[in-house]
Amino acid sequence: MAAAKKDNFTIYVKQIEAISKVANLITSGMYLEELLRLVVQVTAEIMNSKISSLMLLDPDKKELVVKATQSISEAYNGKPNIHLGEGIAGVVAQTNKPICVLDVKADTRYLNQDVAKKEGLCSLACVPLAVKGRVIGVLNCYTSKKHKFSKHELDLLTALANQAALAIENAELDLRARSAEEALTTRKLIERAKDILSLDAGIPSSEAYRLIQKQSMDMRKSMREVAEAIILAKDIRSKKNEK
Repeated sequence: MAAAKKDNFTIYVKQIEAISKVANLITSGMYLEELLRLVVQVTAEIMNSKISSLMLLDPDKKELVVKATQSISEAYNGKPNIHLGEGIAGVVAQTNKPICVLDVKADTRYLNQDVAKKEGLCSLACVPLAVKGRVIGVLNCYTSKKHKFSKHELDLLTALANQAALAIENAELDLRARSAEEALTTRKLIERAKDILSLDAGIPSSEAYRLIQKQSMDMRKSMREVAEAIILAKDIRSKKNEK
């Protein structure tokens, strides 16, 4: 009895540590791809699953796309996207409610029967990734043998999914902020390069811009790279003149 209590306590501690680890990702500043890989690794470890995968919803195409899995199976990793409302994952994403399946090979809702048979997948727990009621994807947990997921296991998987969803949302917001900042920096560099070219060559700003654009296409480099080269050349000339 004492040994059983100790084992239960050890499992409980590991589960708390897993949830905390995923929760810490919310403010980690980690890039999205790396974050997703860590989420599936933690999920697979704590749920003792054969395959754990994370699918994100493409809101434009209304499709779920596999974005991360700890599986090395090419068959699983290369499986097609799932339309919202189709298959088990599609229904979970549409209804924002988890679904457990005792054997995916015997469930007609499961769309990738050939992959399940090839990889020896059996039971599945699929839970939504949602932020403030808005579903952004699903988290899948597969076993290799028939397994009836307990309420405790489903609650744990849901807790992991909730923390993961917040971390993903935060990472995507951070990415959009960085993209906006980079876009602003690029515009400023191009404007500066355009002014330099306009003054040095005695041409209108509009023509200077078209020259930068043409140089970008001819050299197969971004306009930012061309602008940076123009600014660098100007700085070098200025330093030489100072000497």
